[in-house]
Amino acid sequence: DDSRRELSLNGVKVTEGGQTSSLSGALVWILPIVGAVLVFWFLLRRMQGGAGNVLEMLKSRHREVTGESVTVRFADVGGCEDAKAQLQDLVNFLRDPGPWVEAGARLPRGLLLEGPPGCGKTLLARAVAGEIQGKFFLVTGSEFVEMFVGVGAARVRDLFDTAAKSAPAVIFLDEIDAIGRRRGSGLGGSHDEREQTLNQLLVSLDGFRPLDRVVVIAATNRSDVLDQALLRPGRFDRRVRVPALSLTAREEVLRIHTRNKRLGSDVN
Repeated sequence: DDSRRELSLNGVKVTEGGQTSSLSGALVWILPIVGAVLVFWFLLRRMQGGAGNVLEMLKSRHREVTGESVTVRFADVGGCEDAKAQLQDLVNFLRDPGPWVEAGARLPRGLLLEGPPGCGKTLLARAVAGEIQGKFFLVTGSEFVEMFVGVGAARVRDLFDTAAKSAPAVIFLDEIDAIGRRRGSGLGGSHDEREQTLNQLLVSLDGFRPLDRVVVIAATNRSDVLDQALLRPGRFDRRVRVPALSLTAREEVLRIHTRNKRLGSDVN
């Protein structure tokens, strides 16, 4: 009190501020935490429809086509005769693995189609599914990667589990370079998610049993950027080159597209 009186006599204004300072200090700590919780809850509600749909987020985003619906055959693919010849062995194994197993052969776990855009890689993969009358699972590499770490790996597991229950089946990974790039090329964030997804893909490829009639066909036009672990024996160890369409191949494609159409007698 004496100190306060002396300060007042010297023109110093004295106010009580202890309680206010304590409240302000508490708000400084509490408000950011409450704000972070509200933002996370809002994003979860907006992007995934609420916490109840988290399991849906972990499911694969593949498109599934049954064998009866896959009407494409090798006869419907123009050109790339060498690629079709290499894939025919795969079709024969999936149709009837008995003779191949007796001869000591094994079904390749992964097959990589390499070639420029528009050369027929996706059509070839559909033709394999059509030839074996099995299920066809189509998914692109970018559909595995999300903002939450671990989602891509969960989707890979779900895809392979679903395909194993539907054998014979073909899993087609389009644009595999989206998740298959060399590891260690970046730090944090999406790179961590992509590398975890790639690690799970490698583990899933190793998990196939010898008699599992499931094959993974991947397509890319940038095989030079793929991680070497993907290309080692036992994974994508068969690489099929699908070249750009030549003049003869383009003529064959044109004949395929016009075989069920009425053309004038003067059309060459």
